[in-house]
Amino acid sequence: MRKTALLVCAIFAVGLMLAQTHTVSAAGKTHNLVGTVVSVDLEAKKITFMDDTGSNMTAPVLDKAMASLKKVKAGDKVTLTCQDNDKGDHEGVAAIKIAKTEKASKK
Repeated sequence: MRKTALLVCAIFAVGLMLAQTHTVSAAGKTHNLVGTVVSVDLEAKKITFMDDTGSNMTAPVLDKAMASLKKVKAGDKVTLTCQDNDKGDHEGVAAIKIAKTEKASKK
């Protein structure tokens, strides 16, 4: 009886660990986009940017990237880290990194 109870507890613990791992990996799907900021809308929490092909896109900005959104302006070259859901659908911009300019790197 004791061995059976121990086995049931072990199976339950492994199940909990696998469930947590699946949740973390699903939330961690990201991809990067490189482009130029066209406009920033702080109230709507959105950024419009132009990618390397010349296409303009507007994307929602997630709360964790709002501090970075306040620092960018039209014309800035940026790398946007976009977060996807477990189906691969775009959820929003999770991080904004401003590219270093040549002038800034020479100083």
